[in-house]
Amino acid sequence: MTAVDPATRPGRNGLGSRAVELGRTAGRNPLKLLGIVLAAVATAMIVVGVGASVGTFPESWDIGLAEPIDRTRRWLINNQTSHWLYTVLLNPVTDLADAGIRQFETILEWFPWYVYPVLTGLGLWRVRGRTAGAVGFCGIALIGVMDLWHEGFATLALMGVAVFVSLCCGIPLGIAAWRNDRFAGVLRPTLDAMQTMPGFVYLIPFVLLFGIGRVPALIATVVFALPPVVRLTDIGLRNVEVTMVEASEMFGATERQTLRLVRIPAARPAILAGVNQTTMLAMSMVVIAAFIGSGGLGQDVLRAMRDIDVGEASEAGIAIVIMAIVLDRFSNGIATLGQQGAADRDAKSSADARNIRWLAAAASLVALVGGIAGHNEFPESLEWHFAPYINDVTGWTRDNLYDIWGTGIGTGPFSDFVTIYMVTPLRELFSSGIPWPAMIGIGVLGGLLARGPGLAFGIGASLFSIGLLGMWELSMDTLAQTIVAVAVTLALGVPLGIGASHHDRFRSLLNPVLDFLQTIPSFVLLVPVITLFHVGRIPGIIASVLYALPAAAHYTDLGLRRVPAEVHEAAESFGATRTQRLRRVELPLAAPELMVAVNQTIMLVLAMVVIAGLVGGGGLGLETVNALRRSDAVGRGFEAGIAIVLLAGILDRLTRAVADRLRPPPAV
Repeated sequence: MTAVDPATRPGRNGLGSRAVELGRTAGRNPLKLLGIVLAAVATAMIVVGVGASVGTFPESWDIGLAEPIDRTRRWLINNQTSHWLYTVLLNPVTDLADAGIRQFETILEWFPWYVYPVLTGLGLWRVRGRTAGAVGFCGIALIGVMDLWHEGFATLALMGVAVFVSLCCGIPLGIAAWRNDRFAGVLRPTLDAMQTMPGFVYLIPFVLLFGIGRVPALIATVVFALPPVVRLTDIGLRNVEVTMVEASEMFGATERQTLRLVRIPAARPAILAGVNQTTMLAMSMVVIAAFIGSGGLGQDVLRAMRDIDVGEASEAGIAIVIMAIVLDRFSNGIATLGQQGAADRDAKSSADARNIRWLAAAASLVALVGGIAGHNEFPESLEWHFAPYINDVTGWTRDNLYDIWGTGIGTGPFSDFVTIYMVTPLRELFSSGIPWPAMIGIGVLGGLLARGPGLAFGIGASLFSIGLLGMWELSMDTLAQTIVAVAVTLALGVPLGIGASHHDRFRSLLNPVLDFLQTIPSFVLLVPVITLFHVGRIPGIIASVLYALPAAAHYTDLGLRRVPAEVHEAAESFGATRTQRLRRVELPLAAPELMVAVNQTIMLVLAMVVIAGLVGGGGLGLETVNALRRSDAVGRGFEAGIAIVLLAGILDRLTRAVADRLRPPPAV
């Protein structure tokens, strides 16, 4: 009788058989072998870290990147007038960009004040309907009423030049990515990094090179707003129907003619959607760029927040929201105008169209005459400020809602509860409770389970790099705030998305609120929150929840609505209740979209938690803000910026990998 190897014996020895087989497979597959090695190393780090109570990352391992950066900054300041880097390259670029912004602002200020509300109303009437036109007219007029006319022009000029440069660079890059898959492969991770990086981080390297002012704000805005138009141009050209291209080629059109006359017109909706997204990102970044002296409405919000003048901050914030909503509706309306069907076009009143054209022609004539006559200043007699009334309400709120009648119920006790029982324990757990080797080991194991050795190695290297930068404790503080904000956002957003997916009327009521929260620039949300909760970590967390809530609700709604109707019918035929159908059928099938919701929520919360450094949020955000406020803190802020990028990249790649694993394979 042949002896049986115990390692291959079935039954109780099956585990040994699987281990041998795993070892043989790993020997044939280097990636699996690498995965086993990484898993063993990560497990050893967790065991050793916990057993030896290592604690936080050693300060002696800090590579001290801040000091060389500060020396570089001092060298750049001392050589701005003599070195060829400035005289040949940077100074001409600075002069050209500054001249373009100033010239555009001069042109905007030349036209009479009444042209802007009229043309805005007519434009929105044309692309969105009469109601949108009336709201646009009143909104632009309100900016003048609040005496923010010139600040609005400064913001619009900087944003307009930034969008123009972004489109001039982004559309050709999108076309190049469509033409060349290898170039697209190189460009895609670059765009991913640009979209992952929070807006504040963009400002630091450009401050290092250009100092403060509108030019570094312009360059940072272009870099921040560029990715959407590149991506959507590429996607739009790739999705053009083959039959249209074949018909063009059959009629003898060259490749360039086909691109210009067929592909680009067919991809117009996608390209215009990219223009819309680029415009909105530029608007949000222009407001953030007030930290480096870009001026405009953002500067008013920043100054008012520093003085805790909620009324003035609210006026400037409302003006920013009006501009953002008008630009969003207008660009989105242009993008969708060409997609309307024949029936919709026929339903539009031809009389309305003729009236708009006549009114636009009359407005243009009046604009020309008014500009020559010098009617460009908004009349002081029409100005009115409501900031004092808001400050009165703010004072009453601060005095009466912080602790209602001494009952321990109010914004103060709530803030203390979240800080003491949620944020502080998590921060202490991550920074000192879990030893740093164990934290890195947990990250590596998470990467292995989510995608494989590549992601695991990237997470481990990123976490170790955060420690080498001397940003371990601050990063763990930011991570704790992010987790709390994400948990609260999902606890609110997922039920809202479920309700919207099951009730169309509720969805129609919810969408305007979510659109408002999605349109409003990020740090404007801090204004009302600090009214109720003063300064500290909690206002930043609450503002982060409000900022990220639309993404959580929209993606949940989208995922549940994509569940096939026949699945619903099959579940109902087996007698499943609505709750059972939701829990056992709909949510599992919508799991990929739900993970995308988690991913987007984390990215938005992380960006907003950084902005919360303005109001004492602590963590990496405070270091970044200090770098923009003080020239001697640029190096430290640069280190914090790198740590933010690494932390954002870890969370982004990890959640994307989980979403990809949950996504069903494509049908063959």
